[in-house]
Amino acid sequence: MKPLLFLTTTWLWLLTIHNAQASGPLVAKADTLLRIEADPAKGFNYPYFLLIPRKTPRQQTLYLLVEPNNTGAINDTLAVHERAARAMTNGPRGGLGRELARNLGIPLLTPIFPRPAQQWKIYTHALDKDAMNAKGPMQRLDLQLLRMTEDARARLQSLQIPTQPQLLLNGFSASASFVNRFTALHPGRVKAVAGGGLNGLLILPVEKVQGAALPYPLGIANLPSLTGEKFQRRAYQAVTQFYYMGALDDNDAAAYDDAYDEGERQLIYQHLGKAMQPDRWVYCQQTYQSQKVKATFKTYPGIGHATDMVIFNDLLAFFNAQLGRSADGKPR
Repeated sequence: MKPLLFLTTTWLWLLTIHNAQASGPLVAKADTLLRIEADPAKGFNYPYFLLIPRKTPRQQTLYLLVEPNNTGAINDTLAVHERAARAMTNGPRGGLGRELARNLGIPLLTPIFPRPAQQWKIYTHALDKDAMNAKGPMQRLDLQLLRMTEDARARLQSLQIPTQPQLLLNGFSASASFVNRFTALHPGRVKAVAGGGLNGLLILPVEKVQGAALPYPLGIANLPSLTGEKFQRRAYQAVTQFYYMGALDDNDAAAYDDAYDEGERQLIYQHLGKAMQPDRWVYCQQTYQSQKVKATFKTYPGIGHATDMVIFNDLLAFFNAQLGRSADGKPR
C-alpha cells in the first residue's frame, strides 16, 4: 500500500484542510506530495513530483519553486532517478528545495528527468549541449519542464492555490548549471534563480570572448540556431540571480567529457580560466557585472562542494526578498 502522502490525486489535500473562515487563508495539516504521470499530449514525457508544504496558504497568489533533479550518477532505469528525485523532494533528509519551500510556504516542483548510461554524454541534469540536441523522449527538456510547470499551476489552481506565471528556481551542482542555463533560455519565465557549486562556470550572456565565439552552454552565440529564438537580453537583465561557491570546492566539471567536450574545454581553459577558483569564478562575475545582470555572488570560506546552514539562511533570505518579505519571512 502506498503511503497516504504519496497520492497522485488531490483528495488528501482536500481532506486535510483546516476548517477556517472563508476570509482567512487555509493551510493543511501535513505536507502533500503528488506524483504526476508523464503526459506527452501536454508536452512532458517524464513524471514529476509536486510538493505542497503544510504551510502553503490557499486563496493567495504564490510563486512555484522549481528544483531540477540531480541523481549524481548515470543509469538507464528511470526508477533510479525517480527514487533520487523523491528523496530530495520529500525524503527523510530532503534537499535544499524542500526546506526552502517549507519555510517560504510555497509549492515545489521536481522533475524526474533521466540521465542515461548508454548515452552518457547527454548530461540531462545539467542541461548541457548534448541534452539540448537530444532527440526522442529527451528532446528539449527545458520546454518539457515549462510544460510541467504549466500543468502544475493548473492543478494548484484547482486546489485554490493560484500561482504566478514566473518561477523561482534553485539548484546545486549539476542542477545549478541547469537552472542557470534555463534562465538564459527562458528569462521571461523566471522571477529569480539561485545556484551553488557550479564549478565556477556560468553561461555568459555574450556571444564572443576575446574574439572567440561562445556557443551554448558557455555563451549565447548559437542560441537562434539551437532554439529558434534570440537571446532576450532585457528580460535576462531583469531576473534576480544569486550564485555561490564554497572556497574549498574542487569539484570541477570542466575536466570531464560528460559535462563538456574537448572544444568547449579548450575555450574554457584559454579564455575563461583553467583554475576554477579564483580565475574562472572571478571572470564570470566580472562578465555578469559588465553585462548589467542583476546577480549577486558569494564565496563561502571553509566550505567545499556542499552547503550548510549559513548558505541555507542566505538562500532563504534571498527568496524571501523576492516575495517582498524581510529575511525572517515577515511582510515588509
